[in-house]
Parts: sequence; structure tokens; C-alpha cells
Amino acid sequence: MQKTKLIDFPAIKTACSRCSLQQLCLPQGLNSADMERLDQLVKRPRPLHRGEYLFCQGDRLKSLYAVRSGSFKTYSLGEDGNEKILGFHLPGELLGLAGLGHGEYRAAASALETASVCAVPFDRLQDLADHLPSLNHQLHKIMSQRISRDQEVLLLLGDKSAQERLATFLLNISSRFAERGFSAREFNLSMSRQDIANYLGLTLETISRTFSHLQKDGALEVDRRLIRIVDRECLANIAGACFTDASSATH
Repeated sequence: MQKTKLIDFPAIKTACSRCSLQQLCLPQGLNSADMERLDQLVKRPRPLHRGEYLFCQGDRLKSLYAVRSGSFKTYSLGEDGNEKILGFHLPGELLGLAGLGHGEYRAAASALETASVCAVPFDRLQDLADHLPSLNHQLHKIMSQRISRDQEVLLLLGDKSAQERLATFLLNISSRFAERGFSAREFNLSMSRQDIANYLGLTLETISRTFSHLQKDGALEVDRRLIRIVDRECLANIAGACFTDASSATH
């Protein structure tokens, strides 16, 4: 697995206080003074291209990363070398949280498309959090949300049909796009159907067949990776009790 070296690129620096994602990211809830202190720690590495690694499983934990543009997938590698996808990450979401308490990244993260991040050195973030109660509170809040999202994933991958799983997944992605000011009804999926199948614990053939069924039922229109939700109520009924409008069910 080839590791990608990140290079600082100051020309694209944007202060946290002027970032459109601040209400979805680590600065959420911080006052202007605390945000300025946090901003002094933040680095903006160069953009990554599809397939490039942000970090690899087992790497020493150096930074937490906030997705600024594009999207990522996180996954672990089993002893047999097979990939198990743990989550998909959109702008404003944090990467590297699973490494807290372990000192190393517990999964790999790679770009699904051209993507950029903000990097916060973890040792300096810890020091700052010790002096800023608001930041310490935000970190605990984020970790609590992560636990909740882990539980949502367990529900999603529980005793649910393929249609329920895919409908829940699409509604979740739709809600997360809406939080970012994008269309909740029409969006491109940056992940492949193979990735979706892996994440949902299904086969590629089952995912393809399920997309066709949802289209036939009038819930969706599908044009390669472009998804149009035609009947959200129908999709929600298919998802059933396993769907919530909570933001991300990712790692």
C-alpha cells in the first residue's frame, strides 16, 4: 500500500471563521477567540486525487482531518487482505477519530474523488483542548456522536433486507448533502457500487438488482452514479424503522 505524502499548500488557506463548513466541523460551538486559536494550528495539505491515501491503517496518529471538499472512504484490511469499508465521509466530517486512545489510525482513508482536508496536529490539539473548555466539550460531543453513529451502522447491517439497507443508505446520504446546502433529491455518488455493496454487507449483484427494483418501484431514477429521489416517502417507507435523519452513520 503506497502512502501519500501531504504537502502544505498555503495558497488555499481559509480561516475557520470564514469557512462555510464551520457549523459541521470541529469549530462548531467555539467563540471567535477560541476559533482563532484553533485556526493557528490548522494546516491545509495539497488536494488528493482519487485513490490516494490520506493515512494508512497502523500509521502513527499525527493529526485529525476535517474534509473540506470531495469525499473519502475509510476501511480496514483483514488478515486475508480483504477490504472492509467502514464509512464514507463528506465535507465537514472528521477523519482519524477511531485512532484516539490507540496512538495509531485504526483504518485507512483514501480519496473517492479529488478532495482536500484541514489537518489538525493531534498533540497540539490536546494541549489546546486542555486550556479551552469549549473545545474540550466539542471533542467529547464529537466522540459521543461517533458512538451513536456506530450504533446506527449496527442497526443498518442487522436483520434488514437488501432494499431496506440501500434505501436507508441513500436517505442518509441525501440528508447529509442537504445539511451542506446541496440538493437532497439529486446527487452524484462518489463511491462505486462495489464499495456500497461492501459497506452494506451485500454482493455487487444484489446491489445492482436492488437499484433496479427501487427504480421500478418509482422511488428512484438512476443514471450511472447520478441519483434522483423521485418519491422520498416511498423510499422512507422501504427503509422503515431503521432510517433516521441523523447526519452520518460513518466512522
